[in-house]
Amino acid sequence: MTISFTCMSKLLLILPMTLAVAVTMTPVVSGDDAAADPWAKGELLEPAALAKVLKSSNEQPTIICVVFPVLYRGRHILHAKLAGPASKPEGIKALRELVASMPKSADIVIYCGCCPMDKCPNIRPAYQALKELGFSHIRVLDLPTNLHSDWSEKGYPVD
Repeated sequence: MTISFTCMSKLLLILPMTLAVAVTMTPVVSGDDAAADPWAKGELLEPAALAKVLKSSNEQPTIICVVFPVLYRGRHILHAKLAGPASKPEGIKALRELVASMPKSADIVIYCGCCPMDKCPNIRPAYQALKELGFSHIRVLDLPTNLHSDWSEKGYPVD
């Protein structure tokens, strides 16, 4: 089988363009990007900062726990309200109901703490749901390991 010069010329012109399109259309996924967080770094709240606010401030944020109810009943951050697991439709529904009457500018802190934050099934859907509802002041409590290690063991206030 022989390929004509004209056909080969067209292939040589089309191939680089096809590769260029394929490369630009393929998402780059690295270890960090694979589970990219939907929040900005400035929206992460360190546990010590929240603990300080809880102990000394008159203006308290609304703290929403998006963990499984059994864990919430065991121990939760002082004044936290349970929405339930945001990885489940009923957890998102409960979250929506919890914030329904709140102003969109409300100071909201969400946390889970069921497991390492980078693997948490609840925190990202909760954050995304609140953003979709139009809330503008959402912070995510930075609990890299879990609630016990990053909050309770440090003596921060719990209920």
